[in-house]
Order: sequence, then structure tokens, then C-alpha cells
Amino acid sequence: MLIIVTYDVCTESAAGRKRLRRVAKACESVGQRVQKSVFECTVNEMQFEELERKLLAEIDVRQDNLRFCRIIEPVSVRVKQHGCFRSIDFDGPLIA
Repeated sequence: MLIIVTYDVCTESAAGRKRLRRVAKACESVGQRVQKSVFECTVNEMQFEELERKLLAEIDVRQDNLRFCRIIEPVSVRVKQHGCFRSIDFDGPLIA
């Protein structure tokens, strides 16, 4: 399944800046950054639950915001893209 992960982490303190880096790193491990705080991730149900647990352990729910959006297949119908963006084909060959 394709999920969109968005987050807004309060970075007014050093602890907030550390949280932001840890949240971004967790998202980068399973997905592709499409904007500064937005990731597209293709995951199965178990990977989704693991990512959700990991991110919930990092954020401060009193200051931060975390959203998950599941995109129902087919993605080509649900996601429209305009402008310049170089996406990674995770299903394609690793070496071109």
C-alpha cells in the first residue's frame, strides 16, 4: 500500500530539532521525501505498523503533529503530479 506521511515538529528547542531529525530519518528508511516534511512510502501492513510505532515514540504529541494517509490503489488514478520531481522506482533495477 502507498501511504503519505506528513509531520510538523516544533523546533524551538534543541530537543525539538533532535526529534525532527529522528522523525525524518525514520521516514527516509522506508520512503521517499517528496517535500520537506512529506514522504511517500510503499509498505505492507506490518511495515506500516512498525513505522507508526517508531514515529509515535519520537514525537511529542503536545507540540508536534503526525499524519498518515493511505492511498487506495490504483495510485495512478489517486495521485496527480505536476512540475519537476524525480521519483525513485523502488520496483525497478538498482543499477541503471
